Amino acid sequence: MTDFATLLRGKPLMAILRNVPIERAVALAEAVWDSGLGAVEVPIQTPEAVACLRAVASAAAARGALVGAGTVVTVEQVKVAADAGAVFTVAPGLDLDVVAASAAAGLPHLPGVATPSEVHHARKAGCDWLKAFPAGSLGAGWLREVRGPFPDVRFVATGGIGPHNARDFLAAGADALGVGGAVTREGGLADLLAVLR
Repeated sequence: MTDFATLLRGKPLMAILRNVPIERAVALAEAVWDSGLGAVEVPIQTPEAVACLRAVASAAAARGALVGAGTVVTVEQVKVAADAGAVFTVAPGLDLDVVAASAAAGLPHLPGVATPSEVHHARKAGCDWLKAFPAGSLGAGWLREVRGPFPDVRFVATGGIGPHNARDFLAAGADALGVGGAVTREGGLADLLAVLR
């Protein structure tokens, strides 16, 4: 089973390809992989999104890259994600059943957290990497302060991240940044990569 420490080693970007047409999603994913700076997540809230994940996973397999499934909020979606070729799962919140189902499927899970209690419960459930969400609302200061009592937790700051604040979150201790809108809008990926290089 791939873990996030391996998956995101030297890769500060997790590009979130939400509601992107399949051809554009594959092209964006390939640009992310070509940069050497990121991993890719495809949220699977609709049947069309599952088809998109399948296409991106096929492109990933052809080049030895990896893709995960996002917005995995039910046990059933874990199976859908695995069947579509995802190698990890991501959620906006912490659901212990989803954590367990992902582990059983051999998929590392990145649960969303926004409070110290959620961080604590996610750690107890075996999650070493957590998604600080919504990071833009929580602020870089939240991340800096919560790392005090949880120094071993690795965070992917997600939500409201773009070229304007990416460096702030990395400086506050984020190990990676989950970025959606700033990646998928025209020219956005290049702008973000320019900040991360």
